[in-house]
Amino acid sequence: MAVDRNGVKRSRFNQFIASIYVNALYEMKNYPVVLFNTMLSPLSFLILIVFVSHGRLIGVAIEGGLIMSMFSAGTSLLSDMSHLKNDYKLQDMIVSSPASWQIYVFGMAVSEIAYSLPALAVLSVMAVYFIHVTPAGMLTLLGVFLLMFVASIALGYTFATFSSDIVQSFAFSRLISTLFSTITPVYYPITFIPLPYRYFAYLSPTTYAAELAQSAGGYIQLSAQAVFLDWLVLAGVTACLFLIARTKARWREN
Repeated sequence: MAVDRNGVKRSRFNQFIASIYVNALYEMKNYPVVLFNTMLSPLSFLILIVFVSHGRLIGVAIEGGLIMSMFSAGTSLLSDMSHLKNDYKLQDMIVSSPASWQIYVFGMAVSEIAYSLPALAVLSVMAVYFIHVTPAGMLTLLGVFLLMFVASIALGYTFATFSSDIVQSFAFSRLISTLFSTITPVYYPITFIPLPYRYFAYLSPTTYAAELAQSAGGYIQLSAQAVFLDWLVLAGVTACLFLIARTKARWREN
């Protein structure tokens, strides 16, 4: 039997568009309050840091807000995909369709970016005004944001396939947020942490992302070896999380 490749491609494209519509456009259109919700967390931390530092850390805090927005966008997959999987059995329908898990996750990831656009837009405008970087620094920032987003997507997807209830997924999400973006030095330089405790911060990949971003913005000085190590750790963690998502996530029921 001949395979209709064009039909398969159309089906996959339609699945990609459906993921974006179901998880983002529908709610954004009918419940505009969700757009404000995505802005609260990164902007609230930013405002707090600016007040405490009397404005001296505004550039660092803006970079931290962008990192947290990208990371939170990815980890939001955990609760959204868990909700669609457990309450609407959407994953079961997609498993039986020509669409792959990669197409589904990619569509959901784009929908999470759509959710985060209000926060990203405000932070980007502030970054243009307060942060002055070279073209190489801009590429560094974009690379850091992309790796954090990919890593968080892999993390959120993996946990979502194991979650059996939306309440459980919320608990996972809060735990990940606390460990990766709240207690780590994302909104302030790591030098603010006393040295005996500083090593614990390096257990989180967001610390390496923040160091690279702060170095690109000229807020801290890193040696060439430290920059290389930060990139190596960040890329390695992202690759490992994606490998775990590919091999260990429960896409199909046993």
